[in-house]
Amino acid sequence: MPRSGRRRLAVLEHLAQRFEPGLRYPELEVNRILREVWDDVASLRRYLVDAGLLDRAAGEYWRSGGPVEV
Repeated sequence: MPRSGRRRLAVLEHLAQRFEPGLRYPELEVNRILREVWDDVASLRRYLVDAGLLDRAAGEYWRSGGPVEV
């Protein structure tokens, strides 16, 4: 994982595309999806939320930013 900046954002945007816009995911499902990429899923979740690519509430996550394929 890049330390910060544009490279990290590019990686996080790529990861965010694993989540369908409009769907809510329980934390266990988010962990399963992210574990395919990196074992430290807690850090990945935090990075995605901090970057504004995922939002969370009541144990659920949903995609809130990043590019969308059409």
